[in-house]
Amino acid sequence: MANADCIYVDPSALRCLYLHDERSRAFCAWRRRLRGSLPISQHGYAELVNAIALAAFRSDVPREVADGATADLDADLVAGRLRLVDLAWRRALDTAADLSRRHTPLLGTRSLDVLHVASALTLGMTGLVTYEDRQAKLVKAVKLRLLQP
Repeated sequence: MANADCIYVDPSALRCLYLHDERSRAFCAWRRRLRGSLPISQHGYAELVNAIALAAFRSDVPREVADGATADLDADLVAGRLRLVDLAWRRALDTAADLSRRHTPLLGTRSLDVLHVASALTLGMTGLVTYEDRQAKLVKAVKLRLLQP
């Protein structure tokens, strides 16, 4: 059985735990099989909260659903299913700049995707969950284990 402690989940992938889409069933089943709590940075948390709020703004979900999703996210933090981790921001941003120089000209990776890969590396994660194609290519290029539940 896998351990969640070493897996970085991109907030766009983690979103499907809180706002259900075509990936949610498989992602939730994958999460249930993991032991431990998934790490999330303050930046990842803020991005996830914003993604939920943006779904309400775009009328993808009713405001009540978005409010419930945010409450579920916070409940997962309190229950320990997610855990906020401190990130050495200077090191993460330096790593992101280096990754951008080396890989973005070839992969076309967006800055937030690069930043999340750099965060995973800075935190010493061994795997990263993403559904973003370019980010997935970067994950492979830096020798992290790509997970797509």
